[in-house]
Amino acid sequence: MFLCMYLRKHIRQKDGASYEYWTLVETVRTARGPRQRIVGNLGKLPGLDREERIGWEEVGRVLSGKGPERQPELFSSDPEPPDWARVDLRQVRAERLRRFGDAYLALAVWRRLGLDTLLADILPAGRAEIGWDALACLLVLARFCEPSSELAIAEHFYGTTALDDLLGIPPEKVNDDRLYRALDALLPHKDAICSHLAGRYAEWFGTQVDFLLYDVTSTYFEGQAAGDSLAARGYSRDHRPDCPQVCIGLAATPEGLPVGYEVFAGNRADVTTLEDMVALLEGRYGQARRIWVFDRGIVSEDNLAMLRSRGARYVVGTPKSMLRKFEAQLLAGGWEQAAESGVEVRTATHPDFAGDSFILCRSLQRREKEHAILATQADRLDAKLAAIQASVRAGRLRDRATAERRIGRWLGKFSRAEDLFRVELVPAEGPLEDMRVERRQEAESWAALAQGAYLLRTNVEGEDPARLWQWYIQLTQVEAAFRTSKSDLGLRPVYHQKARRVEAHILVCFLALVLWRSLEQWMSAKGLGTCARRLVAEMREVRSLDIVLGVTDRGAVRLRVVGQPEKPLQVLLQHLGLPLPNCPKRTGIAENVVQNLG
Repeated sequence: MFLCMYLRKHIRQKDGASYEYWTLVETVRTARGPRQRIVGNLGKLPGLDREERIGWEEVGRVLSGKGPERQPELFSSDPEPPDWARVDLRQVRAERLRRFGDAYLALAVWRRLGLDTLLADILPAGRAEIGWDALACLLVLARFCEPSSELAIAEHFYGTTALDDLLGIPPEKVNDDRLYRALDALLPHKDAICSHLAGRYAEWFGTQVDFLLYDVTSTYFEGQAAGDSLAARGYSRDHRPDCPQVCIGLAATPEGLPVGYEVFAGNRADVTTLEDMVALLEGRYGQARRIWVFDRGIVSEDNLAMLRSRGARYVVGTPKSMLRKFEAQLLAGGWEQAAESGVEVRTATHPDFAGDSFILCRSLQRREKEHAILATQADRLDAKLAAIQASVRAGRLRDRATAERRIGRWLGKFSRAEDLFRVELVPAEGPLEDMRVERRQEAESWAALAQGAYLLRTNVEGEDPARLWQWYIQLTQVEAAFRTSKSDLGLRPVYHQKARRVEAHILVCFLALVLWRSLEQWMSAKGLGTCARRLVAEMREVRSLDIVLGVTDRGAVRLRVVGQPEKPLQVLLQHLGLPLPNCPKRTGIAENVVQNLG
């Protein structure tokens, strides 16, 4: 399990000379305790000590992935003459401290995905000075950097960041009414945005949409959500059954890059959402022999028949109860190791499911965990049933209904161990005289065999079972996307009450998730791991500020600068090709202050 990731500097001595290089190291938990593992060798990274001079005028090129514009240096290493001035040190001060790094990083991903040019083309220009594309960008960047309401963005967030420098939107032009209207302008273009993203993934990362992961989550409302017909009480993944909610189906690539989503009623069963999502994505990307991977909560015979009728293939989980049909094959040999995962797999067939094959999987770690949970619940349930039995035999409990309620209460609480016990009240009718509790040996034998085992079902032919298992466990990418959306990007709870605003809120969260997962994939492609959360946290500490210099001969001069981060972060940014501006920018200030005072 991943704990943390950091850069390590190495110095090698050879022939009296020192050589410096960097490696990216992560800490992992092993059976022998925490260990450090090298994720990637970043090399010497030449030019770090002699960083390019990047001014604010080059920020747009850097954010778009084009890099700073380089001018040939014919006769001088520093063609720009220095600007000399006499400064009164007593009049030097720092002003306008702003968050710069996280907004800079998010905007770089936004532009490299081409969302700026897409929205500029498809959103109506209108008569306003600030276009809807710029405000939509602001909404997504704010969701990425600091999830908050539209009112908080206008009154607090925007004024504390350097986004006015990066986006060119004056603070007085940002207000909650305009941001709400930007939500309304953005929502109708959801399909065009998703189609664009799939193409951009293919260009940037080489990712295709012929293999998709699908899962469903929910998010709840604060308030009654009376204006949203989809809001309803249902199975809450957030453990808030008291609140109305909507369900969200998300399709993603094996790398976890989101390609599409759909909003469903909050009381809709997961199994009923698949056909709508398949039709949606086939209409968007065409019908092909696409491979679908989803969990047992979405599996039904009707859904699998629907996929087969469309020529699609699938690798899906199955209900735990189906494992009973393969008891003999669980005891047989022929298992193979799936990579270094500690999971063994083997193929299996069953005459009741012609055309499909099954993959039996068993994990030693999962077996130990399930055994510990079952043993704990069995011991506790045994003690509770023994206490009820003692009450019955002592004559303190004679009422059958009371005894049944107590027994049912504890069987429900320790549901994993429920099948291990057989409870009988004696006699069958009338006042109780005795209670018999028996451990079911056949149930314990089956539990021991089935612990750590699960079953996959597929119609993909000719593939190695270990590879099919690897396809299936990539569902963890969608689960991770849901966790990021809810914990880091503020998908839950929903405070909007109007249906279209709720859908627009989910679209903004989806786009923020696109930025987050694209950043992880960008880092992975550069050999920097996938810990976007750590990088965003470090970039959040990079600030811009104004240095005001009291120049004796021409009044005050204001220079806008960006604080330089620690060297490890500089290494990461250089490896990403995302240098920070390191040349100051002169900004407007009252001219000739000294002379005017005189």
